[in-house]
Amino acid sequence: MTTLIDAGLMAADSALRTLFAQRHASRPCPTVAEAPAAGAPALTDAEKQLSGALMRVNHVGEVCAQALYTSQALAARLGRKGSHASREKLARHLEHAGQEETDHLAWCEQRLTELGSRPSLLNPLWYAGAFTLGLVAGRLGERTSLGFVVETERQVEAHLAGHLSDLPMNDHASRAIVAQMKDDEARHAREAQQAGAAELPTVAQNAMRAAAKVMTTVAHRI
Repeated sequence: MTTLIDAGLMAADSALRTLFAQRHASRPCPTVAEAPAAGAPALTDAEKQLSGALMRVNHVGEVCAQALYTSQALAARLGRKGSHASREKLARHLEHAGQEETDHLAWCEQRLTELGSRPSLLNPLWYAGAFTLGLVAGRLGERTSLGFVVETERQVEAHLAGHLSDLPMNDHASRAIVAQMKDDEARHAREAQQAGAAELPTVAQNAMRAAAKVMTTVAHRI
């Protein structure tokens, strides 16, 4: 059984790895299906700046995903509702999705470096806020925790679709990463739905959208 001390150590380890360690993807970084034609124009400085800002926002989203999945898995193991077996099953489900999100984090970090850009300076703040939200959602029970995953991933999928429209058309590397991330987020939402997620109240959905709007607006610049 996971104890409070165990939970604290695991939470600290996850935060330090996410915020300060170089992450390594288990899957190759997505690439375009076909190499750009010879002589294709390189990104201008303005296009690099735009792509860097958008990929920084995506990187923040993946930092938050690590915090959310870690805290929800911990809440499942420390919870009192449901059987130990069902709570452990939920925790493993969340951890598996979090491992795939680690790929996204590594891909975004790599692309930021290639663009000569940087992660958000406020990543510790974003992580702390997301971790707190994940704990709250996890403490509300298995179906609510899964419902939080569904709504989060739906909103992220819509956000990534917008970035596919905003990214420069000739930034093939960033577009390939975002397209794969979008597909993965949609699958995570479907899997959580199939696992028995509850529909969140409209007020909760709207609050999540408002919080995400603040995060993406600030992270675009800082």
